[in-house]
Amino acid sequence: MIERFLKAKHWQLFTLMLGIPILFQIIMMGTMFSNINSETNPDPTEMFNVMKFFPIIMILSMGIFFGWFWSIAIGLQKKIPENIKMKTKKFKIFFFIPLVYIFSISLFIGGIFSGIMQNGTEPSGGFVGGMVGIILPLHLLSMFGIFYSMYFVAKTFKTVELQKEVSFGDFTGEFFMLWFYFVGIWILQPKINKMTEEINTTANNGYS
Repeated sequence: MIERFLKAKHWQLFTLMLGIPILFQIIMMGTMFSNINSETNPDPTEMFNVMKFFPIIMILSMGIFFGWFWSIAIGLQKKIPENIKMKTKKFKIFFFIPLVYIFSISLFIGGIFSGIMQNGTEPSGGFVGGMVGIILPLHLLSMFGIFYSMYFVAKTFKTVELQKEVSFGDFTGEFFMLWFYFVGIWILQPKINKMTEEINTTANNGYS
């Protein structure tokens, strides 16, 4: 699976990360507006019926996003100079925190919309307030995990590219390209493709 991400073209990853969610939003907005503008009485359950697919789209999109991060951070370790040690265990811990959080919150949101659609009742104010109190600290921890993952991925990428120990100043550009991945993916992925080809060529020469 790692090889597939590393060899994937930039347009393929862009389509999976952003194309599908945007298409879903267009369909959802179209359904909402057609429901509002209908001659008969608007049916709010139509909107909730569409929204129940939100967790699936969210999980698939984030799965591609985090899969790309994981593939760079772990898949390119083969190209790291032997005298440089990367803290992959620390990365794995902070990597899975936002992954579990996003998966859980997506299921939670889907459950709320499913409950509204089936029972026709909205969650109570106390329930919502309690969930906010729980979700907020988890959300902040998840954000830290995402930023640390971007830091580690950018550092791994730049270490492989320069073949030396790097500081944050060396990979600041890559960090922001990962942050704004919808732009950065067009710049980073072709370089990752080239790195992967070099790794495979080296491995094949070692077996020959």
